[in-house]
Amino acid sequence: MKIAVCVSHVPDTAAKIVIGADGKSIDPTGVQYIINPYDEFAIEEALKLKEKLGGETVVITLGGESSKETIRKSLAMGIDNAVLLKDDNFRDSFLVAAALASEIKNQNAELVFFGKQSVDYDNSIVGQMTAEILGYNCVTVVVNLKIEGNKILAEREIEGGKEVVETSLPAVITAQKGLNEPRYASLKGIMTAKKKVIEEKKPAAGSNKLEILAMKKPPAKQPGKIIGTDAGAVPELVKLLKEEAKVI
Repeated sequence: MKIAVCVSHVPDTAAKIVIGADGKSIDPTGVQYIINPYDEFAIEEALKLKEKLGGETVVITLGGESSKETIRKSLAMGIDNAVLLKDDNFRDSFLVAAALASEIKNQNAELVFFGKQSVDYDNSIVGQMTAEILGYNCVTVVVNLKIEGNKILAEREIEGGKEVVETSLPAVITAQKGLNEPRYASLKGIMTAKKKVIEEKKPAAGSNKLEILAMKKPPAKQPGKIIGTDAGAVPELVKLLKEEAKVI
């Protein structure tokens, strides 16, 4: 079985983000980039399935030269091969999905893993779009996965509970925290990853369906108000919630 894992190179969630001079992107100066945290669950699940069922794994990412850092970590964890769809230009979710789908098809991967979302844009739609373009089945936000032959049994999170979904290969699975416990890269894995070749390809050009007009930081939180300390303050509180906060 050929298993593909699509990963993102994202800013560390602890990084201090500054809006760039163009007002449409972040300033990368001093920002540490990491592998998207949800993608680590995707990588681990791919490795577990390879160990159980055999086959081959490949990691695919779209980005610039710096994305190789994330690819190397994936290889150090145990992924067999890597492809970098090299492009420094902004691509919206659809254009990213189209590029990934094209390479997944080229790889003849039957099973594809994504993290449930990336922590930069937080759109949580690339996996689903990729599946739609490929014509693959898709199960999202998966916290438990079993594969027997061509059959897939997946437990996924929904609001207020969980549901169990049965589908079949080929399929796209998006991984949620709790699916597994990602392994640490071993010293041997790190050294092996340094020697592996990252295949670079130029993704097909295309037009974005989305344009970022501006990026702004959220406004500073306003100081709180103490209306009163007894039941007599309730009418004033209700009035402020309705007229000032506009939440009722």
